[in-house]
Amino acid sequence: MHPSRLPAALAALALTASLAGTLAGTATAAANPRPAEPAPPGQGKALALAAADKAADSGLDGLRHGTDEELVRTGVTPWAGGLYYAAYQRTYKGLPVAGGGDAVVVTDSAGKVREVAAAPAPALRLSTRATVGSAAALATARAQLAGVESASAPELTVLLKGNKPVLTWHTLVVGRTAAGRPSSLDTYVDARTGKVAQATDKVLHADGRGYHNGNVTIDTATTSMTDAARSPFRCGGQNGSAYTGSSPWGNGGANDLVTACVDIMYAAQRESDMLKQWFGYNGINGQGGMVPARAGLSEVNAYYDGTKTTYGRNQNGTNQLTGIDVVAHEYGHEIFDKTPGSSGSSNENGGMNESTGDIFGALTEHFANNPNDTPDYTVGEKLNFLGDNKPIRYMYNPSLAGDPNCYPQLNSGTEVHAAAGPQNHWFYLLAEGSNPGGGKPASPICSGGPSSVTGIGVQKAGKIFMGALLMKTSSWNHLAARKATLASAKNTYGSAECNAVKAAWNAIGVPAQSGETDCGGTSTPDFSLSLNPASGTVQAGGSTTATVNTTTTGGSAQTVQLSASGAPSDIKVSFSPSSVTSGSSSTMTVQVAAGTANGTYPITVTGTGSATHTVTYQLTVGTDTPPPTGCANTEYTYQGTLSSGQAEAQPDGSYYYAATAGTHVGCLRGPAGTDFDLYLQKWNGSGWVDVAVGGTAGADEDTSYYGSAGYYRYVVHAYSGSGAYTLGLSTP
Repeated sequence: MHPSRLPAALAALALTASLAGTLAGTATAAANPRPAEPAPPGQGKALALAAADKAADSGLDGLRHGTDEELVRTGVTPWAGGLYYAAYQRTYKGLPVAGGGDAVVVTDSAGKVREVAAAPAPALRLSTRATVGSAAALATARAQLAGVESASAPELTVLLKGNKPVLTWHTLVVGRTAAGRPSSLDTYVDARTGKVAQATDKVLHADGRGYHNGNVTIDTATTSMTDAARSPFRCGGQNGSAYTGSSPWGNGGANDLVTACVDIMYAAQRESDMLKQWFGYNGINGQGGMVPARAGLSEVNAYYDGTKTTYGRNQNGTNQLTGIDVVAHEYGHEIFDKTPGSSGSSNENGGMNESTGDIFGALTEHFANNPNDTPDYTVGEKLNFLGDNKPIRYMYNPSLAGDPNCYPQLNSGTEVHAAAGPQNHWFYLLAEGSNPGGGKPASPICSGGPSSVTGIGVQKAGKIFMGALLMKTSSWNHLAARKATLASAKNTYGSAECNAVKAAWNAIGVPAQSGETDCGGTSTPDFSLSLNPASGTVQAGGSTTATVNTTTTGGSAQTVQLSASGAPSDIKVSFSPSSVTSGSSSTMTVQVAAGTANGTYPITVTGTGSATHTVTYQLTVGTDTPPPTGCANTEYTYQGTLSSGQAEAQPDGSYYYAATAGTHVGCLRGPAGTDFDLYLQKWNGSGWVDVAVGGTAGADEDTSYYGSAGYYRYVVHAYSGSGAYTLGLSTP
């Protein structure tokens, strides 16, 4: 039995409001009227995730994936207005794919697909047999650093390098370079040559200021600087252990390290609170926690390395670098790292990562509103890092520090801190405008931009930015950020805020993008497509069918013309009807001529209306294993196909009603070599509870349960492995 894997899979189940027709009619007696039908728990979320999973499975638009590839849902973030951001990682023959192919699908509680963001990736075809072992790869990765603090266990991964797939061993090595600099190398070692294929340093250095926030309230344990509510957050010295003692913590001294931890914990906890209270986002890492912090680095530096944040001293050694904007900047890197797409390897991506830290520094200062550090849009203004008592970055006018104000000024050689300039400039314009008044500085507009920009306020700007980060992929850049922030503004607020986002991007020279959100006051007509099932197997000379479902996602329902492409001449595809009104479905028939060669044939199904959308049907001719059988003695039979980690409810995604007490028999036959589990669940008035479980480590499960009258459903869960299954069941 695998209870730890089932809840996440169940979240994707779309539960209908009606009973499954076949069983409902058989299992109900007129003399025993049924109670009111249950309102399934979390139905809005279930519908949203079912729609996202169906889009991923169907290969909607940029989600297209080839043979042996799957999109595996890795995270779900609820958002304002009943929206859900579902993040997906591409896999190839069960191995994770890095450097492309990841995606985010935004859906709503009605089960409609709102947005799709996908990092481009080629169709993959390569051997997954490593000729270099994990131990040798780890030794190579560790040899990059002069001193190693920690190294993760290598994981076999397909790396997309220069848009070509390379089989690699992936590990994170943390330590020091030969020059004594901190380093956290995200490393991919070629699994055939044994050489480093790619290594990206996750240490992001930030210059900060060292001063105290005054007498503040922080959350700690009674005898240690540990925050159990935001685990694994704690603060201590360079050995990683939390400082011990009791409240009041610290003595207010400029270089007292316990006092430095007070400043760190205060700023980080305010940032976490800001994310929850202003944006409804669950803390720094999206799960309520954040990495630990270390004070007392004997260097002029502060950094995040993927496992912790570390803070040193200023140039003169008179203060620790633990100001609000410095601490919030470092934890801003964790936000960037832990949202979909993680941290990329390009220089532009690195600059946007640095800008993200600056933006969260400004947001946290405004949320904390501490009189010892009044809110502003400068970075390190009290550090005196350069000896001139000036900030190191100016968000409202980056050129004051020699950084580019405008997107066209960026190039591949722009230093990452300088490359933060354009997005910092955009955020200030969105939050405050070009001429905000009230003592706030004016902000210039780049050539070709609007004459002026009106701000919408820092809180709204921050929430729009946070929503956009939830659509981030590994190919994140300014063009993608423009599209994502426009979608975030329209979905979260509306037309006015969307137009403000557009004006701010125009003001820094980021051009309009194909397919970006229309900020008009009315909803733009649009639709989405999905296939059920998204794949099928047929012998040469035979045929198979699938349902093409359409959904109206914007504006009024519209006519959608269906067509197919990509199939060879001896495979014919037809639709009945050939056009539908969005919200309706069509039956797709695939006829395979006799003599067609065995193999897999991806067929692109296109829907054309006010927009064009595609999904992909994976047709296998002659080579797939038919669904297993062996449940011949049961009353009803259902079949389905699951990818590893997925689950679905039966009968037909719904539930049934048993009018009398009696025995419920379930018989699951899964694909050979997999681990499929079977759960019988009963509705208890407020939720579904397991009443019988078949959870062995094999593909086949049998359950028998004697229960009272009520609502029941079966859940089939692919714990590991993928393929077609047969479920037989009998009811009282």
